[in-house]
This record gives sequence, structure tokens and C-alpha cells, in this order.
Amino acid sequence: MNSPVRSRITAAFTDAGLSGALCATDIDHGTTVTLAADTPVSTASVHKLCLVATLYREAAAGRLDPTTPVDIPAAARAPGPTGLAVMRDAARLSLRDLASLAIAVSDNAAADILWDHLGLDTVNATMAALGLPRTVAVHNQAGLYATMVDDAGSTGPAALVDPAAVARLTVLDPHRTNRSTPREITALLTAIWRDDLCPPPWAEELRAVLGVQAWSHRLASGFPFDDVRVSGKTGTLPTQRHEAGVVEYPDGGRYAVAVFTRAASTAVTLPAADAAIGRAARIAVDALRARRGGP
Repeated sequence: MNSPVRSRITAAFTDAGLSGALCATDIDHGTTVTLAADTPVSTASVHKLCLVATLYREAAAGRLDPTTPVDIPAAARAPGPTGLAVMRDAARLSLRDLASLAIAVSDNAAADILWDHLGLDTVNATMAALGLPRTVAVHNQAGLYATMVDDAGSTGPAALVDPAAVARLTVLDPHRTNRSTPREITALLTAIWRDDLCPPPWAEELRAVLGVQAWSHRLASGFPFDDVRVSGKTGTLPTQRHEAGVVEYPDGGRYAVAVFTRAASTAVTLPAADAAIGRAARIAVDALRARRGGP
């Protein structure tokens, strides 16, 4: 990548009080824009991409039926701020509808039912089979939260804005938690969009599921056009804000983008940091489009 583009991406992060890593790939031409793209990162909820991708690869191989219904008791659900995690009554949903919840609103409880059904080893084996050896799941969502509670200590959630407490969180260390690199996450998205992960009709359904995310304040904020489709998955931990997804233009251009950031501030709400993800992604995609001759 030429240095002016890298400098602009770095400036987008710096202006928002962030450090960041990025990989953007033209899905059809193979060209890339990168910044620290091979740096290990803790993936947080971005790892739900790996989980849901594995579900559809297993379905395509005939090893499971994604329409299988699952009875979900009201008790003992993974914690989280959305979806089944905050609902009070028993429910019954199919595996693929649980996948939709895990993507659409990053539902931790829905994701953990899928983790339990598939197993960490199956998800990791799928990533390895795709040539993504650095994309590894260590724990499910409940396990991730339990680690944060243990590390935060007796002060509980209030500690997560204390810089000293945040420094103790093992979930921020990519060597001790769910992890990948920006390059490998874009390779996963490329495989999904090129039908390499699974064939149609499973591939179309998987892409449809990945297109239902409710959040538009990060990656999608860089592409505020009615005719540009952004399919993505966010990930958030104290000081960390991420998103990975695919940007599709009406002229057929398709770009896989993964952006991982860390803020100097421990504040929970940092709109400038969220917007910087979209800005950095737009700079990268514009550079890729300039190479292919798009507007």
C-alpha cells in the first residue's frame, strides 16, 4: 500500500485517540490495503463470524440441519445487553435463527447455544481448514465474561473504566483469548463471498444472515449511500472497538474489510472512535476502487 493511504488511515485512528490495525481486500481482484494486518488481535464478538460460518459449512456438508429447533430455558443464559440474554421467558428457535440473532444484535446467549452445539474444536478446525491458523477460539461468550469478572475483582463492572483494572483484563490480550488477525478475518469474509466456504444455496443464506446486523455506527458509517450494502459484525471490549464486514457497490465491486482498534480512553461511549472505523474503511476501499478504475 502506498504511504499516503497508510498515513491517512493512521491519521483517522490518531485523531480519534486510537491505535488500529486494518486489512481491506478487493474480493474479485485480490488487491489489498493494509495497516498492521498481521498483528494478532483479540476478536471479541467479531469471532461470531467464525461461529456462524462454521454452522453453514457444517450444514453444507450434511453434518447438521440448521432448521433444527432448540428449546431455550429462561435460566442460565450467557450475559449480554441484547437478544435472548435479556429476555425473561423460555423460547424455541432454530439453529439458523439463533445465528441471525448472534449477528443482528450480537446476542451472546444465542451465540453460546451455537458454541455448545458446534463445539470450540469444530470452529477452530474449520478455520484451520480454510488456511486461517491464527484464528482461534479459546472460550465462548459466557467464558469470556467470566474471565472479565475474575480479572476485574470485587469492584465489578465499575472497574472496567479504571485504567489499572482494564490493564489486568486477559480478554484484551490476543495470546489468551479469542483471536485472529485483520488479514485472516478478511480472508474468511472473502471465502464466504466467493462461495469457497460453502456452496449455494448455503452461501447465499449465510451472506443474508451476515447482512442483518442492526448497528450502523462503525463500518457502515463510512458508506452512507442507499445503493451500497454493508454486511458486518462488530466486536467490543473495554478500550477495544472492532468491525469486520463486506462493502458491496452497485457496480459489482466487493470489498472485505476488517478494522480493529484500541482507545487510549477507558470511557464506554466514544462516538469519535466508532466513526473512525468507518472513516478508515472508506479510505481503504476508495484506494482499492481507484486501482480497479471505479468511481
